[in-house]
Amino acid sequence: METADFIETLRRDGELLADFAVRAGWGTAVPTCPGWQVRDLVAHTGSVHRWAAGYLAGRTQRTPIESCAPKDDHALPAWFRDGHRELVEGITAAPANLECWTFLPAPTPLAFWARRQAHETAVHRVDAERALGAEHREFTPEFARDGIDELLAGFHVRSRSQVRTEQPRTLLVRATDGVPDTEQPSAWLLRLSQEAPCVERLADPSGAPADCTVRGPSAALYLALWNRGRYEDLDVTGDASLVELWRRASAV
Repeated sequence: METADFIETLRRDGELLADFAVRAGWGTAVPTCPGWQVRDLVAHTGSVHRWAAGYLAGRTQRTPIESCAPKDDHALPAWFRDGHRELVEGITAAPANLECWTFLPAPTPLAFWARRQAHETAVHRVDAERALGAEHREFTPEFARDGIDELLAGFHVRSRSQVRTEQPRTLLVRATDGVPDTEQPSAWLLRLSQEAPCVERLADPSGAPADCTVRGPSAALYLALWNRGRYEDLDVTGDASLVELWRRASAV
């Protein structure tokens, strides 16, 4: 996907998140984030947006994410929208050769932050949808597959991943609406062990042996793997305990 596509998704989903949050009410529980109310969701996402905007302004050193949300609920909508607008404008205006801190492999720092914040905001837009009980706005297959790839081949190959098994196991994730003649992967083989997962992108997963296989449309896989969807909407075959392991241990 192009950086411009991520920017547009970030813009749209941030605006939707704010709208859903206001309509849901600040004290409403967020079903997909146990223990959170809508105010916590907005405070978290708005703080992440400001944190990311600092890197797009050229910050080169890693800094912790600090909550900076106002304590007055009435001030939350404007505060969130201001930070979201700052982030979108920062990504749009950043030079292609921007140099700043990142934490996952990417072609450029600009490409990294556009992608990361698009998925960060998209997932939390779903949280706001669920809190409101609004009809879900689907993701495109291309965006969903990109988010699956970021999660599996980006986050979970790092040493901090908690998805581990005592004995070597394999988990195959397969998007049934993948397009085989594109460069974008539509299947991922996770080799699980006592170490961080090893992830192999597969162009043809038909012959890949796996202890458990999870198949389904890209958007449904995206939501389930980010713990925002139901595995009942997917085709799970083999050892379902690996799906339960993912549910318990995959939060990032």
